[in-house]
Amino acid sequence: MEYPIRIGKYLAHKGYASRRGATEMIKQGLVTINRKKAVVTDIVEERDKVAVARVSQRSYVYYAYHKPKGIISVTSDGGDESIEQRIKCDHGVLGVFPIGRLDKDSTGLIILTNDGRITGKLLDPDKKHEKEYRVTVHKPLKSNFTRLMERGVDIEGYVTKPCIVKVTGEQSFSIILTEGKKHQIRRMCMNLGYTVTRLKRVRIGAIKLGALKVGQLRKVTREELAPLLPRPV
Repeated sequence: MEYPIRIGKYLAHKGYASRRGATEMIKQGLVTINRKKAVVTDIVEERDKVAVARVSQRSYVYYAYHKPKGIISVTSDGGDESIEQRIKCDHGVLGVFPIGRLDKDSTGLIILTNDGRITGKLLDPDKKHEKEYRVTVHKPLKSNFTRLMERGVDIEGYVTKPCIVKVTGEQSFSIILTEGKKHQIRRMCMNLGYTVTRLKRVRIGAIKLGALKVGQLRKVTREELAPLLPRPV
């Protein structure tokens, strides 16, 4: 962590909450910097003393959701329907947010929660949490496709980390990543001359999509959560 740093980012980095949750903590007066109540615009220097008041244990919830095609991961002013809007309408679930993203044209597993503590653990590539996808492209795969994908692909100056690829059909494959650059799989395929026509995420770490139908959600089990939580649920 490099200083100076904005207080919200500092709290998220330290694992107190997501940035969104950190903002709420600050507004509630739960955070002080050098014994003075913090405001959301405060900047933290390395020498500063940041304290977070103890709060009563809140009820955390965790869901696995099968995102349909055409739904975006975050709220937008462009008129697209977001995951939060869809689950509110379909399931009456409020107060949760998605961890990470799936683009509008992709489907599959996304984690929904109100617990910002797991955000960094799940998204940090250094934690090496595997994310598995099923992919279909517009034309038959060449014999060197697996080798080229697994060793890393240059996408606009960034070489992707080694991954695991298994060809599952003439125009389809599975891929396991430990990072998540924006539109990474689509960009990797495009670099090698392929256009992705279908992309579905089926696993995040120990959490599997399984038989969950499109648009449905389920509670994540204690065993699935164990690697992500700082302490037992």
